[in-house]
Amino acid sequence: MSNTEFPDGELRREQEFIDGLYARVDELRGEAETSVADALAQGDKPMQARLERDILVAERSGLLAALNAVDGSLCFGRIDPTSGVSHHIGRIGLREDDAERTPVLIDWRADVARPFYLATGHTPMGLRRRRHLTTEGRTVTSLHDEILDLGDATRTGHEDPSGDAVLLAALDSARTGRMSDIVQTIQAEQDEIIRAPHRGVLVVEGGPGTGKTAVALHRAAYLLYEHRELLARRAVLIVGPNPAFLGYIGEVLPSLGETGVLLSTVGELYPGVRATATDTPEAAAVKGRAGMADVLAAVVRDRQALPDPVVTVEHDREVLMLDDGLVSVARERTRATGLPHNVAREYFEGHILNTLTELYAERVGTDPYDGGSLLDPADVTQIRDELAENPEVWSAVDLLWPRITPRRLVADFLAEPDGHLPPADADAVRRPVTRAWTVADVPLLDEAAELLGEDDRIARARADHERRTQVAYAQGVLDVSYASRTYEFEDQDDEDSEVLSAHDIIDAERFAERHEEADHRSAAERAAADRTWAFGHIIVDEAQELSPMAWRLLMRRSPTRSMTLVGDPAQTAEAAGVGSWADILAPYVEDRWEHTRLGVNYRTPAEIMDLAAAVVRAEHPDFEPPSSVRSTGARPWVRDAGGDLPGAVAAAVAELTPAEGRLAVIAPRELHRALAARLDGVTAGAEPDLTRTVVLLDPRQSKGLEFDSVLVVEPARYGTSDLYVALTRATQRLGVLHTGDLPAGLGA
Repeated sequence: MSNTEFPDGELRREQEFIDGLYARVDELRGEAETSVADALAQGDKPMQARLERDILVAERSGLLAALNAVDGSLCFGRIDPTSGVSHHIGRIGLREDDAERTPVLIDWRADVARPFYLATGHTPMGLRRRRHLTTEGRTVTSLHDEILDLGDATRTGHEDPSGDAVLLAALDSARTGRMSDIVQTIQAEQDEIIRAPHRGVLVVEGGPGTGKTAVALHRAAYLLYEHRELLARRAVLIVGPNPAFLGYIGEVLPSLGETGVLLSTVGELYPGVRATATDTPEAAAVKGRAGMADVLAAVVRDRQALPDPVVTVEHDREVLMLDDGLVSVARERTRATGLPHNVAREYFEGHILNTLTELYAERVGTDPYDGGSLLDPADVTQIRDELAENPEVWSAVDLLWPRITPRRLVADFLAEPDGHLPPADADAVRRPVTRAWTVADVPLLDEAAELLGEDDRIARARADHERRTQVAYAQGVLDVSYASRTYEFEDQDDEDSEVLSAHDIIDAERFAERHEEADHRSAAERAAADRTWAFGHIIVDEAQELSPMAWRLLMRRSPTRSMTLVGDPAQTAEAAGVGSWADILAPYVEDRWEHTRLGVNYRTPAEIMDLAAAVVRAEHPDFEPPSSVRSTGARPWVRDAGGDLPGAVAAAVAELTPAEGRLAVIAPRELHRALAARLDGVTAGAEPDLTRTVVLLDPRQSKGLEFDSVLVVEPARYGTSDLYVALTRATQRLGVLHTGDLPAGLGA
């Protein structure tokens, strides 16, 4: 970049700095790519080298992932202290080759970067100036300086008197269908939450547009930076309300150099199950109640059957009968262990075998003259062993205490819920066994898995067999090696024949261990496949919508109760949603949780927020919405669509579609097919493509999302919470179309 292209000295100096940064990034990327290529080329070397290669690949691939995620705004700011050296602030930290030297670029999460977000003229935190850099690609396009030390007379010509230029520019920029990070514009109240202590439960409450989701994601990035060793091993789980939302936020953490996070909906948190069906609101409400845990426990107990009237076992031409009384004793003793159903089966098997052994021994081993036993303990043991080989015994056990899978238990229960639920609730949840799973089913599956447990005896036996096979194979290899070595040296002197062989330095078990395949999956990948995984931290967005049963699932995955919960009770729309933070948390942490509130609306202009607040106040007069930081002058409009609703929607879409950015048509799901038929390039579906210029959603799908313009269709068909959500998705313009009466608050 020549001086003639950048006549401004400050701009030129910053551009030279940025050029140097990217030269370093390119150098690091090249080094990492070369290291990976070299390591992969070592695939034919001995096992130890291959293990070292695997470690190197994992480390270098992690570096590559971070570098490849860096976009044009690698560096976005500078802080100038009243004394000492200035620091440039960026998405990742970069040093010169000497790790002991001062970093060239400070990671935004480092403590030294905090004044960039918190310093004010009243509390300058040792700074005289804060500079925001705006870039396009690798080119610096503008600077915005904030003077924090008013006694410093030095000026650069790039002063921003209000200090809000960068924030307002970000708020007014066109949306892309993907959430972007806010590292350049983190506000003080947001920074406090992002850097809050790791342990315990932190509740972040805030209305629409307050940046709850962005704060939660940046908190995840900060925690991974601050507690790297722990969280890289245990992983961070981020739970969102629907797949569209996860797609919307999916690029934020990679842009911050963090890829070791599992993003999931509740419907994806049971390995091997993906919820694709939809429940009625009534069914979801019933399935989500906390009492469903007791219902499923009763369903499991019902599968621990008693004979009706007896179960017979034929053994060695003797018919042994297990009646209600005998099996009841075995069942109660097994239940007394407190173990899950499938795990406890081993104890039930033992009780039944002992009972049958006693019955058989009494039948064949009693002295007919004095009634004494003719059998010694060894005879009794032999009888028991023989009974254990009798298939009829195991058929009886399967009938009385069957092995059950969670999927089978829940599917059978939902097919025939009568007797466990009141008639109205049973009718609400009843469905065929073959039907696909719903989101509300997943917590039931997880609860069933806890109640049933896993009888891993078969798996352990299989693993032991495989292990013995591997050791035997390794021993064979060593034997061949030893025989070959012996033959090679049999004609040589004793001194030469003392050369060490493989037998001398390794045994078969250790040799087999070296050839076992290592698990190279990331912690997040392993966590996704393991229902019992304990996460280092869990972040839940739209937390107010989760049912009590969903909370039971999540709390199992957070035994340390290290969680950040983000939401807004005023936006609770799900029938099974708990809504109240105290009601959610009391069963797990009582009152040991922190609560903070975000009160500034950065997304929604004041004109739109006033209309949305009026809708809520019509039902809740004391409602106070978050305060909007800006006004666009574009007032929302409300129109009657007349007799042709699809035609009116098509006309409104043409009016509202921005030259740049995105438009959302938010309408009841039953209207989607008819509306999509009149809108070019718009499709109706459960997982919309948010990167398209115009997208069709229902209110629940729009939760957590934002668009430049929004058209709300038939608002009278929404509940108050759904309508409040729909009305607050726009950053610029809002229109409302209706064919009948308007909800209170919109018709004024």
